Amino acid sequence: MHILVVTQYFWPENFRINDLVEELILRGHQVAVLTGVPNYPSGKLDGGYKANPEKYSTYKGADIFRVPILLRGNHKLMLALNYISFAIIASIVGVFKLRNKKFDVIFVFEPSPITVGVPAILLRWLKKAPLVFWVLDLWPDTLKALGVRSKVILKAVGLLVSFVYQNCDLILGQAKSFVNSIQGRSINKQVKYFPSWAEPIFNSALLVDGGKVSQDYFNVMFAGNIGEAQDFPAIVDAAEILNNEDYIHWTIVGNGRMYAWLKDEIYRRGLEDKFTLAGRHDVEMMPTFFNSADLLLVTLKDEPVFSMTIPGKLQAYLQTGKPIVTMLNGEGAQIVAESGCGITCRAGDSAGLAKAVRRLSKMSESERNIMGQCGIDYSKREFDRIMLINRLENWMGQLSENGIGSVVK
Repeated sequence: MHILVVTQYFWPENFRINDLVEELILRGHQVAVLTGVPNYPSGKLDGGYKANPEKYSTYKGADIFRVPILLRGNHKLMLALNYISFAIIASIVGVFKLRNKKFDVIFVFEPSPITVGVPAILLRWLKKAPLVFWVLDLWPDTLKALGVRSKVILKAVGLLVSFVYQNCDLILGQAKSFVNSIQGRSINKQVKYFPSWAEPIFNSALLVDGGKVSQDYFNVMFAGNIGEAQDFPAIVDAAEILNNEDYIHWTIVGNGRMYAWLKDEIYRRGLEDKFTLAGRHDVEMMPTFFNSADLLLVTLKDEPVFSMTIPGKLQAYLQTGKPIVTMLNGEGAQIVAESGCGITCRAGDSAGLAKAVRRLSKMSESERNIMGQCGIDYSKREFDRIMLINRLENWMGQLSENGIGSVVK
Protein backbone atom coordinates (compact mmCIF):
# COMPACT_ATOMS: atom_id res chain seq x y z
CA MET A 1 0.00 0.00 0.00
CA HIS A 2 0.94 3.64 -0.48
CA ILE A 3 0.24 5.11 2.96
CA LEU A 4 0.24 8.76 3.97
CA VAL A 5 0.73 9.40 7.68
CA VAL A 6 -0.44 12.80 8.93
CA THR A 7 0.93 13.72 12.35
CA GLN A 8 1.95 16.98 13.97
CA TYR A 9 4.72 15.10 15.82
CA PHE A 10 7.36 12.86 14.32
CA TRP A 11 11.00 11.85 14.65
CA PRO A 12 13.23 13.17 16.17
CA GLU A 13 10.31 13.80 18.54
CA ASN A 14 9.64 10.63 20.51
CA PHE A 15 6.17 9.27 19.72
CA ARG A 16 4.81 5.79 18.99
CA ILE A 17 4.05 6.80 15.41
CA ASN A 18 7.80 6.51 14.70
CA ASP A 19 7.69 2.82 15.53
CA LEU A 20 4.53 2.25 13.48
CA VAL A 21 6.06 3.90 10.40
CA GLU A 22 9.20 1.78 10.72
CA GLU A 23 7.15 -1.42 11.00
CA LEU A 24 4.98 -0.55 7.99
CA ILE A 25 8.13 0.05 5.94
CA LEU A 26 9.53 -3.33 7.03
CA ARG A 27 6.29 -4.94 5.87
CA GLY A 28 6.84 -3.61 2.36
CA HIS A 29 4.52 -0.61 2.33
CA GLN A 30 5.50 2.76 0.88
CA VAL A 31 5.03 5.43 3.53
CA ALA A 32 5.11 9.22 3.37
CA VAL A 33 4.80 11.41 6.47
CA LEU A 34 3.29 14.90 6.56
CA THR A 35 4.42 16.63 9.74
CA GLY A 36 5.73 19.85 11.27
CA VAL A 37 9.20 20.96 12.30
CA PRO A 38 10.32 19.21 15.52
CA ASN A 39 9.87 21.33 18.66
CA TYR A 40 8.27 18.98 21.21
CA PRO A 41 8.45 19.07 24.21
CA SER A 42 10.89 21.96 24.72
CA GLY A 43 8.91 24.43 22.61
CA LYS A 44 12.12 25.28 20.76
CA LEU A 45 13.30 24.05 17.37
CA ASP A 46 15.23 20.80 17.75
CA GLY A 47 18.94 21.54 17.70
CA GLY A 48 19.88 18.69 15.38
CA TYR A 49 17.18 19.61 12.91
CA LYS A 50 18.16 23.27 13.02
CA ALA A 51 21.77 22.40 12.21
CA ASN A 52 20.97 19.98 9.39
CA PRO A 53 17.31 19.83 8.25
CA GLU A 54 18.13 17.57 5.30
CA LYS A 55 19.18 14.81 7.70
CA TYR A 56 15.58 14.63 8.89
CA SER A 57 13.91 14.34 5.48
CA THR A 58 13.68 10.54 5.58
CA TYR A 59 13.13 8.00 8.34
CA LYS A 60 13.75 4.25 7.97
CA GLY A 61 12.82 4.52 4.29
CA ALA A 62 9.80 6.82 4.71
CA ASP A 63 9.79 10.23 2.98
CA ILE A 64 9.09 13.10 5.37
CA PHE A 65 7.30 16.22 4.16
CA ARG A 66 7.71 18.93 6.79
CA VAL A 67 5.86 22.23 6.98
CA PRO A 68 6.87 25.31 8.99
CA ILE A 69 4.75 25.98 12.07
CA LEU A 70 4.74 28.38 15.01
CA LEU A 71 6.78 26.81 17.79
CA ARG A 72 5.07 25.67 21.00
CA GLY A 73 7.01 28.01 23.28
CA ASN A 74 6.17 28.02 26.98
CA HIS A 75 2.83 29.79 27.00
CA LYS A 76 -0.70 28.47 26.49
CA LEU A 77 -1.38 31.08 23.81
CA MET A 78 1.68 29.93 21.83
CA LEU A 79 0.57 26.32 22.22
CA ALA A 80 -2.85 27.17 20.77
CA LEU A 81 -1.22 29.05 17.89
CA ASN A 82 1.09 26.07 17.34
CA TYR A 83 -1.93 23.78 16.92
CA ILE A 84 -3.74 26.17 14.60
CA SER A 85 -0.64 26.90 12.51
CA PHE A 86 -0.09 23.25 11.67
CA ALA A 87 -3.72 22.83 10.59
CA ILE A 88 -3.54 25.85 8.29
CA ILE A 89 -0.01 25.53 6.91
CA ALA A 90 -0.21 21.77 6.37
CA SER A 91 -3.47 22.34 4.48
CA ILE A 92 -1.67 24.72 2.12
CA VAL A 93 2.05 23.96 2.01
CA GLY A 94 1.62 20.28 2.82
CA VAL A 95 -1.01 19.76 0.15
CA PHE A 96 1.25 21.53 -2.36
CA LYS A 97 4.23 19.33 -1.48
CA LEU A 98 2.10 16.22 -1.94
CA ARG A 99 0.43 17.43 -5.14
CA ASN A 100 1.86 14.68 -7.38
CA LYS A 101 1.58 11.85 -4.85
CA LYS A 102 -1.07 9.12 -4.85
CA PHE A 103 -2.08 7.21 -1.75
CA ASP A 104 -4.21 4.15 -1.03
CA VAL A 105 -5.00 5.19 2.54
CA ILE A 106 -4.36 8.10 4.91
CA PHE A 107 -3.55 7.44 8.58
CA VAL A 108 -3.80 10.20 11.21
CA PHE A 109 -1.99 10.01 14.55
CA GLU A 110 -3.76 12.25 17.09
CA PRO A 111 -2.29 12.33 20.58
CA SER A 112 -3.37 16.01 20.57
CA PRO A 113 -4.59 18.26 19.00
CA ILE A 114 -7.72 17.39 17.01
CA THR A 115 -6.73 20.06 14.46
CA VAL A 116 -4.36 17.54 12.86
CA GLY A 117 -7.48 16.18 11.18
CA VAL A 118 -8.05 19.32 9.08
CA PRO A 119 -5.26 18.81 6.49
CA ALA A 120 -5.95 15.06 6.52
CA ILE A 121 -9.59 15.62 5.53
CA LEU A 122 -8.57 17.97 2.74
CA LEU A 123 -6.14 15.33 1.45
CA ARG A 124 -8.85 12.67 1.71
CA TRP A 125 -11.01 14.72 -0.62
CA LEU A 126 -8.19 15.54 -3.04
CA LYS A 127 -6.57 12.10 -3.13
CA LYS A 128 -9.82 10.11 -2.93
CA ALA A 129 -8.13 7.98 -0.26
CA PRO A 130 -9.93 6.55 2.81
CA LEU A 131 -8.97 8.11 6.14
CA VAL A 132 -8.13 6.24 9.35
CA PHE A 133 -8.02 8.47 12.45
CA TRP A 134 -6.34 7.17 15.65
CA VAL A 135 -7.69 9.07 18.67
CA LEU A 136 -5.30 9.07 21.63
CA ASP A 137 -6.71 12.21 23.25
CA LEU A 138 -10.38 13.15 23.54
CA TRP A 139 -11.21 16.72 22.60
CA PRO A 140 -12.82 18.98 23.84
CA ASP A 141 -12.87 16.95 27.09
CA THR A 142 -9.11 17.29 27.59
CA LEU A 143 -9.23 21.07 27.12
CA LYS A 144 -11.88 21.32 29.83
CA ALA A 145 -9.82 19.09 32.15
CA LEU A 146 -6.79 21.33 31.66
CA GLY A 147 -8.62 24.49 32.62
CA VAL A 148 -10.35 25.86 29.52
CA ARG A 149 -13.66 27.24 30.81
CA SER A 150 -14.91 29.33 27.88
CA LYS A 151 -18.17 27.81 26.67
CA VAL A 152 -17.66 29.46 23.30
CA ILE A 153 -14.24 27.85 22.81
CA LEU A 154 -15.41 24.43 24.04
CA LYS A 155 -18.47 24.50 21.78
CA ALA A 156 -16.41 25.56 18.77
CA VAL A 157 -13.89 22.79 19.40
CA GLY A 158 -16.74 20.31 19.86
CA LEU A 159 -18.11 21.24 16.45
CA LEU A 160 -14.65 20.81 14.94
CA VAL A 161 -14.33 17.38 16.55
CA SER A 162 -17.67 16.30 15.10
CA PHE A 163 -16.65 17.61 11.67
CA VAL A 164 -13.37 15.70 11.75
CA TYR A 165 -14.96 12.44 12.92
CA GLN A 166 -17.74 12.67 10.34
CA ASN A 167 -15.16 12.89 7.56
CA CYS A 168 -13.25 9.77 8.57
CA ASP A 169 -13.74 6.27 7.22
CA LEU A 170 -12.50 4.48 10.34
CA ILE A 171 -11.93 5.95 13.82
CA LEU A 172 -9.76 4.15 16.34
CA GLY A 173 -9.95 4.81 20.10
CA GLN A 174 -6.92 4.06 22.26
CA ALA A 175 -9.10 3.01 25.22
CA LYS A 176 -12.35 1.06 25.40
CA SER A 177 -13.90 4.02 27.20
CA PHE A 178 -13.19 6.21 24.17
CA VAL A 179 -15.47 4.26 21.86
CA ASN A 180 -18.83 5.47 23.22
CA SER A 181 -17.63 9.06 23.43
CA ILE A 182 -16.37 9.00 19.83
CA GLN A 183 -19.57 7.35 18.58
CA GLY A 184 -21.57 10.17 20.14
CA ARG A 185 -19.81 12.64 17.83
CA SER A 186 -19.48 10.42 14.75
CA ILE A 187 -22.96 9.22 13.78
CA ASN A 188 -22.94 6.14 11.53
CA LYS A 189 -19.14 6.02 11.47
CA GLN A 190 -17.02 2.95 12.21
CA VAL A 191 -15.30 3.17 15.60
CA LYS A 192 -13.04 0.43 16.92
CA TYR A 193 -10.92 -0.09 20.01
CA PHE A 194 -7.24 0.07 19.13
CA PRO A 195 -4.80 0.47 22.05
CA SER A 196 -1.16 1.43 21.99
CA TRP A 197 1.69 -1.04 22.37
CA ALA A 198 5.20 -0.97 23.76
CA GLU A 199 8.08 -0.51 21.36
CA PRO A 200 10.40 -3.57 21.22
CA ILE A 201 13.15 -1.64 23.00
CA PHE A 202 11.19 -1.85 26.28
CA ASN A 203 11.24 -5.67 26.35
CA SER A 204 12.45 -6.79 29.79
CA ALA A 205 14.97 -9.13 28.19
CA LEU A 206 16.62 -6.15 26.49
CA LEU A 207 16.98 -3.88 29.52
CA VAL A 208 20.48 -2.50 29.93
CA ASP A 209 22.05 -2.40 33.37
CA GLY A 210 22.74 1.24 34.08
CA GLY A 211 23.07 0.82 37.82
CA LYS A 212 20.69 2.13 40.46
CA VAL A 213 20.72 5.74 41.57
CA SER A 214 22.19 4.25 44.74
CA GLN A 215 22.14 0.70 46.07
CA ASP A 216 20.74 2.18 49.30
CA TYR A 217 17.72 3.75 47.61
CA PHE A 218 14.35 2.37 46.64
CA ASN A 219 14.03 4.11 43.29
CA VAL A 220 10.53 5.28 42.21
CA MET A 221 10.68 6.35 38.57
CA PHE A 222 8.37 8.51 36.46
CA ALA A 223 9.22 8.67 32.76
CA GLY A 224 7.44 10.85 30.22
CA ASN A 225 5.85 14.25 29.76
CA ILE A 226 6.02 16.61 32.74
CA GLY A 227 2.75 18.44 32.14
CA GLU A 228 -0.42 19.60 33.82
CA ALA A 229 -2.27 16.35 33.16
CA GLN A 230 0.27 14.31 35.14
CA ASP A 231 -0.57 16.04 38.46
CA PHE A 232 2.94 16.70 39.70
CA PRO A 233 1.70 18.69 42.72
CA ALA A 234 0.25 15.44 44.10
CA ILE A 235 3.48 13.55 43.34
CA VAL A 236 5.52 16.13 45.26
CA ASP A 237 3.00 15.95 48.12
CA ALA A 238 3.54 12.19 48.31
CA ALA A 239 7.31 12.64 48.32
CA GLU A 240 6.99 15.14 51.16
CA ILE A 241 4.88 12.67 53.16
CA LEU A 242 7.71 10.13 52.77
CA ASN A 243 10.44 12.69 53.42
CA ASN A 244 11.64 11.01 56.60
CA GLU A 245 12.02 7.63 54.90
CA ASP A 246 15.49 8.24 53.55
CA TYR A 247 15.70 5.05 51.50
CA ILE A 248 12.91 6.16 49.10
CA HIS A 249 14.09 8.21 46.13
CA TRP A 250 12.16 9.69 43.18
CA THR A 251 13.64 9.86 39.68
CA ILE A 252 11.87 11.94 37.02
CA VAL A 253 12.94 11.27 33.43
CA GLY A 254 11.50 13.67 30.88
CA ASN A 255 10.65 17.28 30.19
CA GLY A 256 7.57 19.39 29.60
CA ARG A 257 5.67 22.52 30.46
CA MET A 258 5.71 21.83 34.23
CA TYR A 259 9.44 21.10 34.45
CA ALA A 260 10.46 24.54 35.73
CA TRP A 261 7.63 24.50 38.28
CA LEU A 262 8.66 21.03 39.47
CA LYS A 263 12.28 22.03 39.90
CA ASP A 264 11.36 25.16 41.86
CA GLU A 265 8.81 23.32 44.01
CA ILE A 266 11.30 20.60 44.97
CA TYR A 267 13.73 23.32 46.05
CA ARG A 268 11.03 25.29 47.89
CA ARG A 269 10.04 22.26 49.95
CA GLY A 270 13.62 21.21 50.68
CA LEU A 271 13.28 17.91 48.82
CA GLU A 272 16.42 18.18 46.68
CA ASP A 273 17.90 15.02 48.22
CA LYS A 274 14.71 13.07 47.49
CA PHE A 275 14.56 13.75 43.74
CA THR A 276 16.72 13.26 40.68
CA LEU A 277 15.55 15.25 37.66
CA ALA A 278 17.23 13.38 34.82
CA GLY A 279 15.82 15.47 31.98
CA ARG A 280 14.77 14.29 28.54
CA HIS A 281 16.61 11.45 26.80
CA ASP A 282 16.31 9.60 23.51
CA VAL A 283 14.10 6.51 23.59
CA GLU A 284 17.20 4.34 23.11
CA MET A 285 18.35 5.37 26.59
CA MET A 286 15.12 4.44 28.37
CA PRO A 287 15.95 0.75 28.99
CA THR A 288 18.96 1.89 31.00
CA PHE A 289 16.77 4.12 33.17
CA PHE A 290 14.07 1.49 33.59
CA ASN A 291 16.62 -1.08 34.66
CA SER A 292 17.72 1.23 37.49
CA ALA A 293 14.14 1.54 38.80
CA ASP A 294 12.55 -0.48 41.58
CA LEU A 295 9.07 0.87 40.86
CA LEU A 296 7.48 2.70 37.90
CA LEU A 297 4.95 5.48 38.43
CA VAL A 298 1.91 6.45 36.32
CA THR A 299 -0.27 9.45 37.23
CA LEU A 300 -3.11 11.53 35.77
CA LYS A 301 -5.24 14.28 37.25
CA ASP A 302 -8.67 13.62 38.75
CA GLU A 303 -10.75 14.52 35.69
CA PRO A 304 -13.44 12.46 33.90
CA VAL A 305 -11.61 12.40 30.57
CA PHE A 306 -8.43 11.04 32.17
CA SER A 307 -10.35 8.19 33.79
CA MET A 308 -11.19 7.10 30.23
CA THR A 309 -7.55 7.20 29.14
CA ILE A 310 -4.87 4.53 29.07
CA PRO A 311 -1.64 6.52 29.60
CA GLY A 312 0.76 5.78 26.76
CA LYS A 313 3.61 4.97 29.12
CA LEU A 314 1.62 2.15 30.76
CA GLN A 315 2.16 -0.26 27.84
CA ALA A 316 5.91 0.38 27.97
CA TYR A 317 5.98 -0.05 31.74
CA LEU A 318 4.15 -3.39 31.57
CA GLN A 319 6.77 -4.85 29.25
CA THR A 320 9.75 -3.94 31.46
CA GLY A 321 8.94 -6.48 34.16
CA LYS A 322 8.99 -3.82 36.87
CA PRO A 323 6.13 -3.36 39.38
CA ILE A 324 3.89 -0.35 38.75
CA VAL A 325 2.14 2.11 41.04
CA THR A 326 -0.63 4.29 39.66
CA MET A 327 -2.34 7.42 40.94
CA LEU A 328 -5.22 7.60 38.47
CA ASN A 329 -8.80 6.52 37.94
CA GLY A 330 -10.61 4.39 35.40
CA GLU A 331 -9.26 2.19 32.65
CA GLY A 332 -5.54 2.64 33.34
CA ALA A 333 -5.93 1.75 37.01
CA GLN A 334 -8.16 -1.18 36.07
CA ILE A 335 -5.40 -2.65 33.88
CA VAL A 336 -2.93 -2.57 36.76
CA ALA A 337 -5.47 -4.13 39.14
CA GLU A 338 -6.54 -6.85 36.66
CA SER A 339 -2.99 -7.78 35.73
CA GLY A 340 -1.69 -7.90 39.30
CA CYS A 341 1.39 -5.93 38.23
CA GLY A 342 1.26 -3.33 41.01
CA ILE A 343 -0.82 -1.17 43.33
CA THR A 344 -3.27 1.59 42.46
CA CYS A 345 -4.67 4.59 44.30
CA ARG A 346 -7.16 7.16 43.18
CA ALA A 347 -6.18 10.21 41.15
CA GLY A 348 -5.05 13.12 43.31
CA ASP A 349 -4.63 10.92 46.40
CA SER A 350 -1.10 11.85 47.44
CA ALA A 351 -1.49 10.11 50.80
CA GLY A 352 -2.62 6.96 49.00
CA LEU A 353 0.37 7.17 46.67
CA ALA A 354 2.75 7.54 49.60
CA LYS A 355 1.14 4.52 51.30
CA ALA A 356 1.41 2.42 48.11
CA VAL A 357 5.07 3.33 47.57
CA ARG A 358 5.89 2.55 51.20
CA ARG A 359 4.11 -0.81 50.94
CA LEU A 360 5.92 -1.79 47.75
CA SER A 361 9.27 -0.69 49.15
CA LYS A 362 8.84 -3.09 52.08
CA MET A 363 8.05 -6.08 49.86
CA SER A 364 10.80 -8.54 49.02
CA GLU A 365 12.45 -8.34 45.63
CA SER A 366 10.95 -11.69 44.68
CA GLU A 367 7.43 -10.40 45.46
CA ARG A 368 8.02 -7.37 43.25
CA ASN A 369 9.44 -9.60 40.52
CA ILE A 370 6.23 -11.64 40.52
CA MET A 371 4.27 -8.42 39.99
CA GLY A 372 6.60 -7.47 37.15
CA GLN A 373 6.07 -10.85 35.47
CA CYS A 374 2.30 -10.36 35.73
CA GLY A 375 2.73 -7.14 33.79
CA ILE A 376 4.71 -8.89 31.05
CA ASP A 377 2.09 -11.65 30.77
CA TYR A 378 -0.75 -9.12 30.54
CA SER A 379 1.11 -7.09 27.93
CA LYS A 380 1.55 -10.16 25.74
CA ARG A 381 -2.17 -10.95 25.92
CA GLU A 382 -3.61 -7.46 25.45
CA PHE A 383 -0.99 -5.18 23.90
CA ASP A 384 1.16 -7.38 21.72
CA ARG A 385 2.79 -5.17 19.10
CA ILE A 386 2.66 -7.59 16.18
CA MET A 387 -0.95 -8.57 16.88
CA LEU A 388 -2.09 -4.94 16.99
CA ILE A 389 -0.19 -3.81 13.89
CA ASN A 390 -1.49 -6.87 12.02
CA ARG A 391 -5.00 -5.76 12.92
CA LEU A 392 -4.35 -2.19 11.73
CA GLU A 393 -2.72 -3.39 8.53
CA ASN A 394 -5.76 -5.57 7.80
CA TRP A 395 -8.17 -2.67 8.33
CA MET A 396 -6.15 -0.35 6.12
CA GLY A 397 -5.92 -3.06 3.46
CA GLN A 398 -9.70 -3.45 3.38
CA LEU A 399 -10.21 0.30 3.07
CA SER A 400 -7.59 0.71 0.35
CA GLU A 401 -9.17 -2.09 -1.66
CA ASN A 402 -12.79 -0.97 -1.28
CA GLY A 403 -12.36 2.80 -1.11
CA ILE A 404 -13.94 5.68 0.80
CA GLY A 405 -17.00 4.74 2.82
CA SER A 406 -16.31 1.00 2.83
CA VAL A 407 -16.85 -1.21 5.87
CA VAL A 408 -14.06 -3.06 7.68
CA LYS A 409 -14.44 -6.32 9.55
